[in-house]
Amino acid sequence: QVQLVESVGGLVQPGGSLRLSCASSVDIKSIYQLGWYRQGPGNVRRPVATIRNTGGTDYAKSAEGRFTITRDNAKNTVNLQMNSLKPEDTAVYFCNAGVSYTSGSKNYWGKGTQITVSS
Repeated sequence: QVQLVESVGGLVQPGGSLRLSCASSVDIKSIYQLGWYRQGPGNVRRPVATIRNTGGTDYAKSAEGRFTITRDNAKNTVNLQMNSLKPEDTAVYFCNAGVSYTSGSKNYWGKGTQITVSS
């Protein structure tokens, strides 16, 4: 079992920045992929950024150039630095961990944190 706890989000003005952090209950070196997803009002949950245990990253087109995902193996955290925030970034942001077991892979989710971008 993996427990993920996201940092508290909040209200940010357009053009502002915010850093999200997600703490894992297990050594993240054992997790092949960590990521951030978001779900806006009336929308499905979609990936924002993912990072593999090799360090490789992928970003949604909406996040490229503005968001940066990093993992801190020493602290067992995955972080999302968000810059130049826009109102359309408003959503609940979820931390995700993909873990491989001999029996197959499993996804784990945090409870989510609300980010509102508004003036």
